[in-house]
Amino acid sequence: MPSNKHRNRGSKINDDTMMPPNKQNTPSQEYEDDEIEEMQDTDFKKFMIRTFRSFQKQILELQKSLMDKIENLSRENEILRKSQNETQKLVEQESVIVKRNQNEMKSSIDQMTNTLESLKNRMGEAEERISDLEDRAQENIQSNQRKEEEIRNLKNIVGNLQDTIKKTNIRVLGVPEGMEREKGLEGLFSEILAENFPGLEKDRDILVQEAHRTPNKHDQKRSSPRHVVIKLTTVKHKEKILKCAREKRQITLRGSPVRLTADFSSETLQARREWRDIAQVLREKNCQPRILYPAKLSFVNEGEIKTFHSKQKLKDFVATRLALQKILKDVLHSETQKHGHQYERRERK
Repeated sequence: MPSNKHRNRGSKINDDTMMPPNKQNTPSQEYEDDEIEEMQDTDFKKFMIRTFRSFQKQILELQKSLMDKIENLSRENEILRKSQNETQKLVEQESVIVKRNQNEMKSSIDQMTNTLESLKNRMGEAEERISDLEDRAQENIQSNQRKEEEIRNLKNIVGNLQDTIKKTNIRVLGVPEGMEREKGLEGLFSEILAENFPGLEKDRDILVQEAHRTPNKHDQKRSSPRHVVIKLTTVKHKEKILKCAREKRQITLRGSPVRLTADFSSETLQARREWRDIAQVLREKNCQPRILYPAKLSFVNEGEIKTFHSKQKLKDFVATRLALQKILKDVLHSETQKHGHQYERRERK
C-alpha cells in the first residue's frame, strides 16, 4: 500500500512539473505538512529537486520575461528619447523661427507705426496748408469782390460825372465828313433845326455852347462818319429838341437822313441798349415804352405808367402780372440765358 501511494504521488509530481509555471502548484499547495513528514528521504530529495527545478524554471522564465520587458522598455525609452530630442530640436527651430518672425513683425510694426506717424504729420501739415490756402483764397475772393464793387462804384461815379457833363449834349449821327467846312458844325446844326423844326430855329434862347466830332481823329477805314456832339446851354432846350425829333421821326440835313439822340457815357449807353429788346416787344403790344434818363424803362400797364431802374425789379413785377408774363416770357428768358453765358465767360477768364 505505501509503495502504491508513493507511486501515485510521484506520478502526480511528474505531471505537476510538466505544467506551465503559472499553472503549477507550489509544494505547500501540493502536500500538507503531515504528508511531507511521512515521506522517505529519497522521495523528499526528489521532491525538493523537483521543487527547486520548478522554482528555477519559473525564475528563469520570470527573468526572461523581465529582461524582455526591460528590453522593450529600453527600446521604447530610446524611441521616446529620440522623439523627445527631435521634438526638442523642432521646438527650438520653431522657437527660433517664431522669435525671428516676432522680431520681423515688430520691426514691420515699428516701421508701419513710424510711417503712419509720418503720414499723420504730413496730413496735418497738408491740412494746415489747405486751410491757409482756403483762407487766402477766401480773402482773395473777398478782396476781388471788394475791388469789383469799388470798380463798379467808380464806373458809376465816372458814368454819372460823364452823364452830368453830357446832360445838355445832343449827338447827331449821319452827318457826312467834311460838310462842316463851309459853315462849321454849329451852322450845320442850325440848318437841321431850320429844315426840320422851323419854330425852334427862331427860338433865340436855344444857344450852342460847343460843337465837335467824336472821336477826335478820323479813321479812313471807318465806313460811317463820326458823330457830331452839340453842347447846348440848358437841358430844357435839349429835351425840347429831342421831343420834336421823336415826334417827327424822319430828320434830314439837305435831304439826307440824320439822327438826333441824347449824348451819354458808354456805361449808360450800354444800360440803355439792354432795354431795347424788351422795349421793342412792349412797343409791339402798344404799351408805349420809353427809355428815360439815364437808363430807366417806362411803359403803360393796365392804365398806369410803370418805371423800372433794373431788370430784376421788372422781373419781380412781371411775376405778379400774368398778362405781362405771356408778353415778356421769351425776351426775359433769352436775357437770362445771355447773362448766364456772360457770367460763365468771366468765370473762365
